[in-house]
Amino acid sequence: MSAAIDNALAFLRRLEDGILVSLLILMIGMAAGQVVLRNFFDSGLYWSDSLVRVAVLWVALVGAMVASRDDSHIRIDLVSRLVSPAYKHWVERLTRLFTFIVLCLFTWGSGNFVYYEYVDEAIAFGDVPAWMLEVIMPVGGGVMAVRYLLLSIKP
Repeated sequence: MSAAIDNALAFLRRLEDGILVSLLILMIGMAAGQVVLRNFFDSGLYWSDSLVRVAVLWVALVGAMVASRDDSHIRIDLVSRLVSPAYKHWVERLTRLFTFIVLCLFTWGSGNFVYYEYVDEAIAFGDVPAWMLEVIMPVGGGVMAVRYLLLSIKP
């Protein structure tokens, strides 16, 4: 059973890394392609700038998901330096639990935002609905919330 869980986690790690690398390549390629098209051919893709903005959102959230899997987010580490080593473990748990609560609020709020974008039938560019591109917010927040809940429980 443990080997199956380890294999599933390894697969998810590779999947997240692959998505992140693919998004970075797409974002850089689209931005560079727009520069070339505008400077050398006096044209461009009208939807490219919107796609790059969406790619930035996805890179930020997938990157945050990748950072959360090892609890390697940027943090202000003042309290753990002031607390005695005997209580440091409890401060880390409390911090992770607080992070879980904030991520739950983010997931709920972004889920509502995406729902209202769906109801309003907002369009991102072309015929692409905005909600399809914004769904990474509640998904990413939910994944990170689950991870921080598990990290706060983990001995």
